[in-house]
Amino acid sequence: MKRLLTLSIVFIFTLHSVVAQSLGGGIKAGVNVANFTGSSFEDATKKALIGYHAGGFLNIKMGTFSLQPELLVSTSGAKIERSGLSENFKLTYVTIPVMLQINTPGGFFIEGGPQLGFKISEDIPEQTIETFGKGLDLAVGLGIGFRSKAGFGFGVRYLVGLSKVGDFDPTASIDPDFKHSTLQAGLFLMLGGNKKN
Repeated sequence: MKRLLTLSIVFIFTLHSVVAQSLGGGIKAGVNVANFTGSSFEDATKKALIGYHAGGFLNIKMGTFSLQPELLVSTSGAKIERSGLSENFKLTYVTIPVMLQINTPGGFFIEGGPQLGFKISEDIPEQTIETFGKGLDLAVGLGIGFRSKAGFGFGVRYLVGLSKVGDFDPTASIDPDFKHSTLQAGLFLMLGGNKKN
């Protein structure tokens, strides 16, 4: 009985040590360059809209691989130019990307995975459409980055929309069948845990 108790205590402390070394977290923020893809805005030109993303993440290291779930506030949308007038179509989401990362000994990594977004606001020019964007957005992301031994790092990620953004019936000037396309570039800081690759 004593031996079993001793083994259990050793196992618990060993497991705690392994988890503490493999589990990290941090904060990140950066710039979004967003646009709409697909469909058409009649007699209009779609251009990139500059926005932001910010939030936190966990990083679970598994050998060469890491699993990184994140919780971010992130903007998307596009700048629409029509008849000499430029208007911003901006949507803000709480996003949950889950990235699988492949780490290298030098600190560089590549990543990919799905992202789920929940719309929290939209800033759309004056028009007759009551609700412009759907409440739920799906995307997939691919990226590269670098993480230093001190925990500072940077990354670039491209998000391809999988779900239709528009949540309205087609009008004479806008077909709702378009998707998000977002390029993200930002900085992050690991706080404790597995700072090293």
